[in-house]
Amino acid sequence: MFQSIDEANRAVVSKILEAQPFLVDVVPAKLVIPELNGKVLLHAGPPIVWEDMTGPMQGACIGAALFEGWAKDETEAKDLLDNGGVKFIPCHQMNAVGPMGGITSGNMPVMVVVNKTEDNKAYCTMNEGIGKVLRFGAYNSEVIERLTWMRDVLGPSISKALKFTQEGINLNVIIAKAITMGDEFHQRNIAGSMLLMKELTPYLLRAAIPADDLEKVIKFLADTDQFFLNVMMAACKASMDAARTIQEGSVVTAMSRNGKEFGIRVSGLGDQWFTAPVNTPQGLFFTGYAQEDANPDIGDSAITEAYGVGGMAMVAAPGVTRFLGAGGFDNALSISEEMKEICVGSNPNLPIPTWNFQGACVGIDIRKVLETGITPIINTGIAHKQAGIGQIGAGTVRAPLECFEKALIALAEKMGVEA
Repeated sequence: MFQSIDEANRAVVSKILEAQPFLVDVVPAKLVIPELNGKVLLHAGPPIVWEDMTGPMQGACIGAALFEGWAKDETEAKDLLDNGGVKFIPCHQMNAVGPMGGITSGNMPVMVVVNKTEDNKAYCTMNEGIGKVLRFGAYNSEVIERLTWMRDVLGPSISKALKFTQEGINLNVIIAKAITMGDEFHQRNIAGSMLLMKELTPYLLRAAIPADDLEKVIKFLADTDQFFLNVMMAACKASMDAARTIQEGSVVTAMSRNGKEFGIRVSGLGDQWFTAPVNTPQGLFFTGYAQEDANPDIGDSAITEAYGVGGMAMVAAPGVTRFLGAGGFDNALSISEEMKEICVGSNPNLPIPTWNFQGACVGIDIRKVLETGITPIINTGIAHKQAGIGQIGAGTVRAPLECFEKALIALAEKMGVEA
């Protein structure tokens, strides 16, 4: 029992700072999430039903049904989904996180990250690259063929490589290096991806992988600048779930979106989601697309902002601000200074050179959000609102204030505070 909310919040933040996430394996999702044995899909964000899903999530469900062989074509997949033939569970409920639609099926490979300080695990699918990809709602033959290759070649190859490590790959080391190299870990993961590849390659070369497969695996890792995003998401999930073991305080332990609702969890309020309608990202669009094509905010990737990076650490990655339509370095500095106002403290493990080596923000406090009116800013990809098209740009979006208002009211009620 803590004597004050501030004392509890310091304990929550300590759990975040002490976390030791290691990448230890890549396995079929159904091996570590038994609920996926059957016609079951995980999705991003708070709970949602098929009828309420927006285009990208529905498109990813169609793709997953085709990938799993539940349907032979798009029409059959839609019929299956329209008739309630698939059960849906939020990723967060299964110790998992999924980017954008977050759709995860039993035979998709997931990375296994262990937080060695608490021995808790988190799972995330592997990044598919850019363009036509399932997470943004695309499901044509190119998407399904890539997913099949990731299941049959990429996942097993990385799993074999990780078997040669003594205890997996220490992600804190990579994260600490990468933030000094210009990554903010949501829209820019170039350094993290290359550092992970540097760690994996010697083990891949020892893993008796057929030469043709090995060449394709290494080329995929070299080409996929955002590969580390999904690793980082699992690392953040493992760290924040450890912090959730402190069942007091007012620190945000998860932020996520399902395309309809934005949800947050708070340390003193357990598993309960506090939701509000999502906003739509603003940013830059690929040629041929515009703001009116954008789907509302979606994805579990805001777990990175809950941890204190992504948009919260914008100043670490001035190189990506133009891509997000967020202005230049002065804007990035201003955003991180603003985010500092709603956080408990700084993360000494993540010093940011372009912020005079101040640590990244840590511990979003719902009380400070309500006191200042400042809501967390999230760096995000933008999906087309129609199923089957995919990514059309990237930008930023604010968490809705209403989530924090609801959570603070609930926390006050729990503590017996009268208005």
